Amino acid sequence: MHILITGGTGLIGRQLCKTLLADGHVLTVLSRNPDTVPAKCGAGVRALASLDEWQPGRSFDAVINLAGEPIVDARWTEQRKQALWNSRVTLTENLVQRITTAQHKPGVLLSGSAVGYYGDRGDAGLGEAAGPGADFPARLCNAWEAAALVAEASGVRVCLLRTGLVLSRQAGLLGRMLLPFKLGLGARLGDGKQWMSWIHMDDYVAMVLSLLRDAQARGPYNMTAPQPATNREFTATLAKVLHRPAPFIVPAWFLKFVMGERACLLLEGQKVLPQKIESAGYRVAFAKLADALRDLLGK
Repeated sequence: MHILITGGTGLIGRQLCKTLLADGHVLTVLSRNPDTVPAKCGAGVRALASLDEWQPGRSFDAVINLAGEPIVDARWTEQRKQALWNSRVTLTENLVQRITTAQHKPGVLLSGSAVGYYGDRGDAGLGEAAGPGADFPARLCNAWEAAALVAEASGVRVCLLRTGLVLSRQAGLLGRMLLPFKLGLGARLGDGKQWMSWIHMDDYVAMVLSLLRDAQARGPYNMTAPQPATNREFTATLAKVLHRPAPFIVPAWFLKFVMGERACLLLEGQKVLPQKIESAGYRVAFAKLADALRDLLGK
């Protein structure tokens, strides 16, 4: 297939490109820096500098939409919230507009979302049928998904990727945590009761490929391992795998003071369960957090 990928130069996108290339697919990546695409995504990967380059006569067999500014990296001013909205919702609206006007429409759109869709739900187990939350991340994800689902009116199969915390060897959440934990400075966040719905990078990519190939797959999918962990459990497990203590606690008030509204990303959580993809027969390679961390850290 010829696949268009937005967000292809990001952490998940680069790994996905590597796997898709190995499977023999032809890839085009949308990037504001098109000259860097072959180095980041693989030799032979084509680049689009703008969606304006997707004219109606140009065809793609599938679209994977992973674009979005990092949500945790900067304080949520109104300007920052608008940038987050534009990079997800507005871009997806523009992408779907290109899909609807294409002479040869892609068969499938796999579009990004996040487990933040559900908001803070305490200890409730959340399958895909659970409704959205009301905080800013939930409203953002809800609008993001709604923009993608418009493509269904053009006969395109749409899957919504409600992504958890993707654990990778390279960077992301685990990369941020490693140095302090290796130094014996690991800490739980607040009371540590908040849920962290995680997934190993290899399983995430394999799930995406499964949804790409399965002509019956459509609608939302929780892209998480089946055994989420609380922050307290995650902290203790990472410390044990690294053979280091993790004796500290970062108080909730301090995180709120430093981070403002976005502290909810660290102090609140969702106990998300991948019910739909498991019902379709998919089984992750790494169901237990300790096994995933040992694999990623070479322990």
